[in-house]
Amino acid sequence: MEKRHEVLFTQLSSYRGELLDIVSSVSAAEADNIPKGFNNNIRWNLGHVYVDQYLWLKALTKEEIPFPAKLNEWFGYGTDPSRFTDETPALPELVTLLREQPEIIREKYRDRMDEEFAPTDMGMFTVEQVLVRTIFHEGLHIGAILAIKRQLSTQ
Repeated sequence: MEKRHEVLFTQLSSYRGELLDIVSSVSAAEADNIPKGFNNNIRWNLGHVYVDQYLWLKALTKEEIPFPAKLNEWFGYGTDPSRFTDETPALPELVTLLREQPEIIREKYRDRMDEEFAPTDMGMFTVEQVLVRTIFHEGLHIGAILAIKRQLSTQ
């Protein structure tokens, strides 16, 4: 594997570790609270980060991805916590899924980072390009989670 790919997988794991550290002290009640001025809660943001990464890989490779399809109904683009049911993964389950995901992606794609596919609607045509995009996206949701946590601490 090329050095730049190693760096990318290290970043994926590092940012995921940062995300999990940020929510390590969040209670289930806090994770489900939607503060005034926000559309989503911490639990939705966590599930969305998880789903988004797999959906972009699937959009690129057209291969099945190892996660339950119902997750997209709860956490996919354009969803919100009003769609949550008793079956929606709780905070601890999401944390476990998020913790395992970087290694699953590394194992599945480490030897395919430069393999070219038909471009996505955003023009990405390699796994490497998709991971750059999803790591950036995860950073946006880290910011959203931090903002929600700040708001919750003032309530």
